[in-house]
Amino acid sequence: MIRTRLRDFVRTDEDCLFSVVDYFHPDGIRGILRYAPDEEGNRFANGKKYRKYDFTDSFDYMRKHHPDWIADVHIIPQERVSEILSPVDRLPELVDSDERIKTIVKVLSDSGIPMSKQGVTGSILPGLQNDMSDIDFVVYGPAWFKARDTINRAKVSGCRIEAIDENMWQRIYRKRSPEISYDEFLLHELRKGNRGMVDGTYFDLLFTRDWSQIHHPLERGTDTEHIQIKATVTDATFAFDNPALYKIDHEEIDHILSYTHTYSGQALAGERIDARGVVEELGHKKRLVVGTSREPRGEWIRSLTLLEEEGLL
Repeated sequence: MIRTRLRDFVRTDEDCLFSVVDYFHPDGIRGILRYAPDEEGNRFANGKKYRKYDFTDSFDYMRKHHPDWIADVHIIPQERVSEILSPVDRLPELVDSDERIKTIVKVLSDSGIPMSKQGVTGSILPGLQNDMSDIDFVVYGPAWFKARDTINRAKVSGCRIEAIDENMWQRIYRKRSPEISYDEFLLHELRKGNRGMVDGTYFDLLFTRDWSQIHHPLERGTDTEHIQIKATVTDATFAFDNPALYKIDHEEIDHILSYTHTYSGQALAGERIDARGVVEELGHKKRLVVGTSREPRGEWIRSLTLLEEEGLL
């Protein structure tokens, strides 16, 4: 049995690279195709050209080459996996070769976060980044929250880690294209504190569970209808996970899952929220799913508590 988790990559025997998108893999590795060998591709590693695939194009590729691997995501047979690329294992090499990553690692390590809880994913993990690539920096388990606070202190201490400027926030907002206003988006994002700049490069601090936090696979239910609810968040421990998880106090809905990065970390425990998504029936309970498409329309999570405190309601 292959042991892998969210934000790892796997390489297949055809040299295709998939990002791992789940913690449990009952029928094969649950992933999404990100790179495939292509003589006309514009990414290059290990003497070979690759093409990068976005979410929609990856399914087009898989329908042509591996239709039997398609489910809600791509299911890679374990016997077709030739290599697991771990964000943690790659980090020492990246620290020696990339001054930006070395800066982030030093700041976090100096605050007591071991390198065994740090990693880099995204295009940098398989060595397929280009000059425009961001840094997808991973921190595992509870250390993530300490890392986020450390990065925020570093932004005001005069080191090479800087806050995001207005132009970058506008770019991020356009890319995310959320169903909330720019002012609401920015207010939530500034509080999250998990984005920054290093030597002119944008980076995210991404959360992945420690192995000790991985217990039960996500139940699958039946989608029913779109609804909008107001509720109180009772537990936001995994609000920065993917999917983000919010346990709530609501007469009908047990919890909320968000599959869109925009609404991860969107609310704190104890806050009132306004959310709209699709009800998923699990038999014994119901949940609300936000992010049922790549750019979900008519779906959102807003912290009413935060908006009221800042005078936006």
